[in-house]
Amino acid sequence: MKKVLITGGAGFLGKRLAQAIDWADDILLADITEAENPHNGSRTTIADVSKPEDIARIVTPDITDVFHFGAVVSSGAEADFDLGMHVNLDGTRALLEACRALPYPPTVTFASSCAIFGSRGGELPSNAASRPESSYGIQKACGELLVNDYARKGFIRGVSCRLPTVVVRPGKPNLAASSFASSIIREPIHGHRATCPVNGDTKLWIGSVKSVIANFLKAHELAQAESLPTYRAFNSPGITLTIHEMVDALERAGGDPSLIDWDFDPSIDAIVSSWPAALDVSPELKIGFTQDTNFSEVIKDYVQIYG
Repeated sequence: MKKVLITGGAGFLGKRLAQAIDWADDILLADITEAENPHNGSRTTIADVSKPEDIARIVTPDITDVFHFGAVVSSGAEADFDLGMHVNLDGTRALLEACRALPYPPTVTFASSCAIFGSRGGELPSNAASRPESSYGIQKACGELLVNDYARKGFIRGVSCRLPTVVVRPGKPNLAASSFASSIIREPIHGHRATCPVNGDTKLWIGSVKSVIANFLKAHELAQAESLPTYRAFNSPGITLTIHEMVDALERAGGDPSLIDWDFDPSIDAIVSSWPAALDVSPELKIGFTQDTNFSEVIKDYVQIYG
């Protein structure tokens, strides 16, 4: 019996992941809010990974697979240091401890971030060191280290998958510093105004929802392999685009760029500019990870699903 726990399951990535899993007998979506319109067959529950009593309730002895998305996002973690540490670091450690106590080592796939690098917008090699420049990046880097050590010790079968900025996210903007990257596409597509807080020549490392979900499942598959790299973390491939290039693609897709208000926000820019603009993902591509090739197709996919 395959029983799956997805933390952060009320978020769009958690719900899309549940839709993509066709091998589970049971899927539990756990989050601090109830997941709306979950995939048929998925169960939902309200749970906070920073609370031990909630961890004990959702990590039951029959859990075989854990996908850990639950986190305070980038700007939120930067604005509230204590909350970010409590959820992103302490919560991850508590979840791993609960997994360690299970009868058999579960497969744990941790959603990390390219924010762990902190390259000041540069291009990085595949073996780049982790030098985060934000609280969120530091917390994700610590989570990676924990997952790696728990896996090394045999407590779990675990890997981390570092996500790029995911575009186009449906729904409302959240506290992620990169939230605007979806807003400047999503809102004009629907005839609404959006705000861009960074300069048009800012480069972003972007991945579509489709590719990110495929790569997260690939990482989960690799976690179960007999042989893994000493450091069990993979970069979900993205593509590099400037904001201007994204807006050009929006216009080609029928969106109205005049609906974008350019309102520079130094606090957002400081976080976004610390992330890498590109990563060498040739090792991941060789073992079956997916990479987008056309941002216009990414917008087209969004319109087909949510337009």
